[in-house]
Amino acid sequence: MSAEAAAPPIRVVVCDDQELVRTGFATIIGAQPDLQVVGEAADGRSAVHVVARERPDVVVMDIRMPQLDGIEATRRIAGPDVSDPAKVLIVTTFNLDALVFDALRAGASGFLLKDARPAELLHAIRVVAAGESLLSPAITRGLIGRFAERVRPADPDTGTLDALTAREREVLALVAEGLSNAEIARALVISHETVKTYVSRILMKLDLRDRVQAVVLVHRLGLAGGH
Repeated sequence: MSAEAAAPPIRVVVCDDQELVRTGFATIIGAQPDLQVVGEAADGRSAVHVVARERPDVVVMDIRMPQLDGIEATRRIAGPDVSDPAKVLIVTTFNLDALVFDALRAGASGFLLKDARPAELLHAIRVVAAGESLLSPAITRGLIGRFAERVRPADPDTGTLDALTAREREVLALVAEGLSNAEIARALVISHETVKTYVSRILMKLDLRDRVQAVVLVHRLGLAGGH
């Protein structure tokens, strides 16, 4: 048996108030040998309880749910005040992208559209489980196109990026496109660990909290999409 086959599966909790969607996600996820659905919830309050009980590796979370919405549920299981935060992947419909910032501020690690292909959902779960954040390219475009002025990491001028090396700028540009660390590593033909080091250094140099603020900064400076 290979080391990969012997590795414990990624434990997932699925939270969505629509039974058809919840069952569909659980079926897709549960069919993968490296993934295991360990709980489901139909509302935000139940989601908090199930996550506390099961301690999953990843929580797939809808935003619009009864009793407690997905953003508040995310805040309670992954927010800045949580001592042992869960990793949350928000999966919702495109017309709710106005809530992207709120969800990410609440502690979500990724954001995916419900019309994404099953393979994209599975990829997103694995990326988030690996400790990376993820924004789909479509979400990134919507995020920036409508709401970039709402969240201001600072009020920088273009000189802000002077602290970055040429390679760091290259990595930052790919982060701004919504690429994961693994995707950046493939694009630049460098190791995954090297990308993680670059991203950490970029965030530190620019005094940014996370990748989302990096995306916003690049677009606010008008430096995205130049290639």
